Amino acid sequence: MAVPTNQDFRWMAQALRLAAQGLFTTTPNPRVGCVIVKDNHMVGSGAHLKAGEPHAEVHALRQAAAQAEGADVYVTLEPCSHHGRTPPCVEAVIGVKPRRVIIAMQDPNPLVAGRGVAALRALGIEVIVGVMEHEARALNAGFISRMTRGLPYVRSKIAASLDGRTALNNGKSQWITGEQARQDVQQWRAQSCAIITGIGTVLADDPSMTVRLENTTRQPLRVIVDSRLQTPPDSKILDPVILKHSPVLVAYAEGHPQRAARLMQAGAELLPLADPASKVDLQGLLRALAQRGINEVLVEAGQGLNGALLHAGLIDEFIFYYAPKLMGDAAKAMFAMPELTQMQQVTVLQLLDVRQVGRDLRIQAKPAKTLT
Repeated sequence: MAVPTNQDFRWMAQALRLAAQGLFTTTPNPRVGCVIVKDNHMVGSGAHLKAGEPHAEVHALRQAAAQAEGADVYVTLEPCSHHGRTPPCVEAVIGVKPRRVIIAMQDPNPLVAGRGVAALRALGIEVIVGVMEHEARALNAGFISRMTRGLPYVRSKIAASLDGRTALNNGKSQWITGEQARQDVQQWRAQSCAIITGIGTVLADDPSMTVRLENTTRQPLRVIVDSRLQTPPDSKILDPVILKHSPVLVAYAEGHPQRAARLMQAGAELLPLADPASKVDLQGLLRALAQRGINEVLVEAGQGLNGALLHAGLIDEFIFYYAPKLMGDAAKAMFAMPELTQMQQVTVLQLLDVRQVGRDLRIQAKPAKTLT
């Protein structure tokens, strides 16, 4: 078996940097970068930036032209072997007769995984798989989750005081964190395909839930978990100007014909998803989003929805913003959940990243059971 060299890691890191250019734009496709190297010089490079447009390999091969023959091709995801909006990339790679193809990770789609690699090896082309796989998987956590579990990758963003409180007892929460932390949240919104909030947040804060970054080219789908269709038709989230670029989906459990009619007239799409307790079936909602091509979801909600998602084991990652403030035990907590009576019942987290953002502290963590 061929062993990757230090240079292989160097060039794959470059391919991953290119792939990250599609962080905000490739949905529902994965983020992919490609570098073509000959005689230790890069002769072609490319990234997939938008669904329906050429894939990373095609951009790189066009740039390399005749120099691609006998070169090393570095790609962050196994070249596709099926016809979609574009022809199979593996055919284009095979056509230039490369010396080697170095791949960060196999395609997670179980219907096609390994076929691109097999096609290359069948023609005697040396293939190395797994170079910087961890980094490649992190870049496409949502696409991998949708392909393998039929669920999007769910991040829950929570702003809290140092004593873990997210709002005063009267519901007021603006603003716990500082401007720099709130701006940082915009990056997470921008890379998400959908933002989920609860009716409690809509009624208390009247948020718009949009991406507010310069040069934003894509707004996420905004989803309200609203069991009884209490969303006011004149709320900011249903602003008709914003709706043209960022649709709203209301998931509900109990039918109220007049409320439903008003919300649909305001421009919302309604999705009935009741569980046995006459609440919204949260797993059913996530599966429905995955079927729409949603890779990554950002939850921005209160203790009720966050508690329900955590209790159901549906949160893959937490993004906690802690402000250097104390709000007291009468203020609202992060999660509304049944009381725990044994330490074995607690949710164990693995820290992924800890850093200061302005005057606040940002902690990224995963439930231990979801670690990959």
